[in-house]
Amino acid sequence: MLKRTIYIGNPSYLKLKDNQLKIEDATTKEIKGSVPIEDLGFLVLDHYQITISHQLMVMLQQNNVAIISCDESHMPLGLMLPMNGHVEHSERLKHQINVSEPLRKQLWKQTIEAKIYQQKSLLSKFGFVEEPMQNYLTNVKSGDSTNMEGIAAQYYWKQLFENFTRERDGDAPNNFLNFGYAILRSMVARALVSSGLNPTIGIFHRNKYNPYCLADDIMEPYRPYVDELVLEWINKPFRPTEMSKEAKVHLLQIATKDVKIDGLKRPLLVAISSTTSSLYKCMIGEQRVIRFPEMT
Repeated sequence: MLKRTIYIGNPSYLKLKDNQLKIEDATTKEIKGSVPIEDLGFLVLDHYQITISHQLMVMLQQNNVAIISCDESHMPLGLMLPMNGHVEHSERLKHQINVSEPLRKQLWKQTIEAKIYQQKSLLSKFGFVEEPMQNYLTNVKSGDSTNMEGIAAQYYWKQLFENFTRERDGDAPNNFLNFGYAILRSMVARALVSSGLNPTIGIFHRNKYNPYCLADDIMEPYRPYVDELVLEWINKPFRPTEMSKEAKVHLLQIATKDVKIDGLKRPLLVAISSTTSSLYKCMIGEQRVIRFPEMT
């Protein structure tokens, strides 16, 4: 069953009753909504006057619901995941830690190839010139030793947005991209935990200050789906630049966006779970290729 993403942007009291998330107005005490816990995948908290009961938090974690908290800029800041997302967590962690360096490099090569392919497909889909991307794609080496990812990104961003510099902070569309990527990162981290993998131990990213190295690795081929949503948003007639609630609602569609994986159309959230499951099988030698989606 496809899990739901619930966004809370007003003063609210969140509590548990009858195995359901109850959303109560902080002022009137009126129940504004009710969602079965088993239907939830993500809970996004985007207001300083939100109170959540500990009983609800425990139930959410028992059902592998990711809780995302936003800061004063309304950007995702924190992520709460359960410590035990899989019954074989300890066994799978041993395999993850013991992945050989040659295998890590091969897995990263596959990841970058998938990312560049997705970027190439998005450029083609929106009528941009995508031919140079094929050359970057065919020249990816083990471990991406020649940095085709970076070279392809320079061309990709110049085509995608006019007079644009990709920054973690900055003017639109950076704000939309950053919000979408933060949500995507949370989705990938949740799927990794569900597959019994530790999102901290990456195959390429190894920054000692980064608690989500593996999530940052695996989300790379999925980034163009966020880029697509951002393109759709900024191409609206009124050309919005502010991170409004309407923009967030649009970007939060990422979880249910249809993608093609293994020849079938699946919601992106389901595809990510397929990707993380195949990643573990690659780590233990049952598969040789990570399953990534193909943009259509």
